[in-house]
Amino acid sequence: MTKSCVSQASVANFPHQVFREYDIRGIAGEEITEHFAYTLAIAYAQLLPKDVSQPVVVARDVRLSGLDLQQAVIRGLMAQGIDVIDLGMVPTPMAYYAVYHLHTAGCIMVTASHNPSAYNGFKLMLGQESFHGACLQKLKQIMLEEPINKARKQASLQYQDLSQVYTDFVTKDCALARPLKVVIDAGNGPAGLVAAPVYRGLGCEVIELYCEPDGRFPNHHPDPTVEDNMQDIAAKVCEVGADLGIAFDGDGDRIGVVDEQGHIIWGDMLLLLFARELLLSHPGATVISEAKSSQLLYDDIQAHGGEALMWRTGHSLMKAKMKQTGALLAGEMSGHFFFADRYFGFDDAIYAGARLMQLLAAQSLPLSFLLHDLPTKVSTPEIRVICSDAEKFAIVAAAIQYFSNAGYAMNTIDGMRLYHHGGWALLRASNTQPALVLRYEADDAASLQALRALLEDWLNQRRSNCGKA
Repeated sequence: MTKSCVSQASVANFPHQVFREYDIRGIAGEEITEHFAYTLAIAYAQLLPKDVSQPVVVARDVRLSGLDLQQAVIRGLMAQGIDVIDLGMVPTPMAYYAVYHLHTAGCIMVTASHNPSAYNGFKLMLGQESFHGACLQKLKQIMLEEPINKARKQASLQYQDLSQVYTDFVTKDCALARPLKVVIDAGNGPAGLVAAPVYRGLGCEVIELYCEPDGRFPNHHPDPTVEDNMQDIAAKVCEVGADLGIAFDGDGDRIGVVDEQGHIIWGDMLLLLFARELLLSHPGATVISEAKSSQLLYDDIQAHGGEALMWRTGHSLMKAKMKQTGALLAGEMSGHFFFADRYFGFDDAIYAGARLMQLLAAQSLPLSFLLHDLPTKVSTPEIRVICSDAEKFAIVAAAIQYFSNAGYAMNTIDGMRLYHHGGWALLRASNTQPALVLRYEADDAASLQALRALLEDWLNQRRSNCGKA
């Protein structure tokens, strides 16, 4: 196969919409086809150094379309003379780990993360750098130009299983002071196949939920940021008297946690716990989070001697900012956590779970008590409002101008985080779907309601064709 998935005459039919800010995702068989995957691999090869000798890692998650797409990627790379290491079906962090452990030229992971089962897509690394933004657009442009370069050399294909190497690394790095009982929920994604032996290797008693890989995701959607998806693990933790529960998303790079009482600990509060632990051994360290995170997190980092930095949402953007600033830790509300202290700085939910258990095992208190010293705040979950891609950024820009002219304090690093009534209101454009993202936090319910009224009254006058999701 040497033809691109599009010709110049059919550019309009190319699935431009699958190229997102951080990765590529679309409907498998319609937008993400074998032809698309093959051409993507050929285009990716054009971005590698001309004298590259290292192989590229290729892997997939559990989706039913994954094997065919992965094989198309492998054919495309080998057609360009690029050696390939096939990891088979693994969590995304295993592909990232392989890049560092095997010193490869990069990786192509076939995954649509937590999207529904009909979707598939790709997460890519070039060397040890994640693809995002302009890099993805450059890849798209090369695909549109129908790359057909001849192979530089005869390519090789080898299969590797790094599960034991990875298990040995994590169990050595995250040794526990005492054994714990943990419930894990893989949502029928690939993470359970790795997490269960890793956590047992740490000496834990592990109770498994939905750890059988099944690309149909028959038990619940594999997204631990949605409360409904955490109900089974919360119930099981309480039933068996576990110390905590750890859930994973569809490709194992995002974590969800419940304490021993079955209560969810959201991403910003998990990051707060990780930051406190980090700052004991690395005083003054920089910790990065996003505009959706609680002010309690930023204040607590500063109070414990750290440097708190708010940055733009997105796993690729976070990783790039960590390298730029030398930050040792970063995290998002969505459950992406990045450890550059003792680890490689990429998002790995299995490793994050091990770090959390190490932190917990070093103390005699249950997990639910570790945040008891924080002031009380009231907040909303993330609120999404449907809004066209053409309109969403203009609305955010208009809000910044309006409230800035009105004299309100704000942070505009990622949309508008407006400070008022002892709290904050967030308005930003989603980078992954046609939507606006809102969130609020305040000292009490009355202040929270006042914040909502302030922003949403203005927004309702501007929304035109938008409507609540």
